Amino acid sequence: MGLVVQKYGGSSVADAEGIKRVAKRIVEAKKNGHQVVAVVSAMGDTTDELIDLAEQVSPIPAGRELDMLLTAGERISMALLAMAIKNLGHSAQSFTGSQAGVITDSVHNKARIIDVTPGRIRDSLDGGNIAIVAGFQGVSQDSKDITTLGRGGSDTTAVALAAALDAEVCEIYTDVDGVFTADPRVVKKARKIDWISFEDMLELAASGSKVLLHRCVEYARRYNIPIHVRSSFSGLQGTWVSNEPIQQGEKKVEQAIISGVAHDTSEAKITVVGVPDKPGEAASIFRTIADAEINIDMVVQNVSAASTGLTDISFTLPKTEGRRAIDALEKNKGGIGFDSLRYDDQIGKISLVGAGMKTNPGVTADFFTALSDAGVNIELISTSEIRISVVTRADDVPEAVRAVHTAFGLDSDSDEAVVYGGTGR
Repeated sequence: MGLVVQKYGGSSVADAEGIKRVAKRIVEAKKNGHQVVAVVSAMGDTTDELIDLAEQVSPIPAGRELDMLLTAGERISMALLAMAIKNLGHSAQSFTGSQAGVITDSVHNKARIIDVTPGRIRDSLDGGNIAIVAGFQGVSQDSKDITTLGRGGSDTTAVALAAALDAEVCEIYTDVDGVFTADPRVVKKARKIDWISFEDMLELAASGSKVLLHRCVEYARRYNIPIHVRSSFSGLQGTWVSNEPIQQGEKKVEQAIISGVAHDTSEAKITVVGVPDKPGEAASIFRTIADAEINIDMVVQNVSAASTGLTDISFTLPKTEGRRAIDALEKNKGGIGFDSLRYDDQIGKISLVGAGMKTNPGVTADFFTALSDAGVNIELISTSEIRISVVTRADDVPEAVRAVHTAFGLDSDSDEAVVYGGTGR
């Protein structure tokens, strides 16, 4: 038996009973002959509570000190889990991200992993221990400061360790039974997917699916680490994410034409009104946004009015970055030359994802027909070979997701999807 990396989210270790349940699952894997590395998130809503506490003390907490504060949540989880495992008669050692060799850049609150040197983890495993690692954190290569990886950082920690340790699989334990064809909190008849390619999972993650974060999937694809998404609340098989389809019995699981419907209501839309329609204007706008270190998603430019020679450019971005983007554009208004800005944070994005759609005519027509029949108005459209995304009113998103899910025959005929912990993550 080989090495397995398991990651447990906040809902799985939310309380003492959850920690003891996770400890039993880890010990079971150890008894089955595996070497086990467990990566843990902070308990329940600890990270959000720590952020709230920091903001009560300081409206704009210093990035370095905020990272020092937030990493305490995972350290609590790892120590308690190691205690629970020892209580079951097995040896365990806990490690912070820096002790585990997770080396990052120097960007606080959203650092990126640049290397993993898991010497201490390997020594611990060779000594017969179960290694427990605090997710979401690392140490800066340059400043040696503690850093955090941003939302979903524990997933990325787990995949990075799996790659560095040459693990057989990275198991991501959450509070749903796998990856579903839609968010089970919105679509009760969503179906669990047995296998999905890295390519499709990347599109779902980028389009709003919260089960796996985009960075985690990208890292796994780069190093070809199979991911098994499953629930820590049940013993059911979950969803495999890999390059090659899994084998079930005598046959391989086939790639579906449509993998799923994702949605995202965490974005806002900015429209730059009255932009001169000439070379370099769009570059100036998006260079300003890039210099402010803001990621954008969808971009649409209208056809310029013949009488004025002016056009409008709209783009979407995280709501949390909206104020910063507006300030950056206003500051450079003279250099860009636009008339005004419009900001709208009451939008939602719906995306249809599937590698099969590029060889199946009619998918686009069926998608827009489903939205039309549901009375949903479309504001922006963006497409790739395996994805169609639209922006609409946030209030219309739940009905739109259900309508599209049904239109493409994705509804389950059997039991409804279960969200054990209440968050779908």
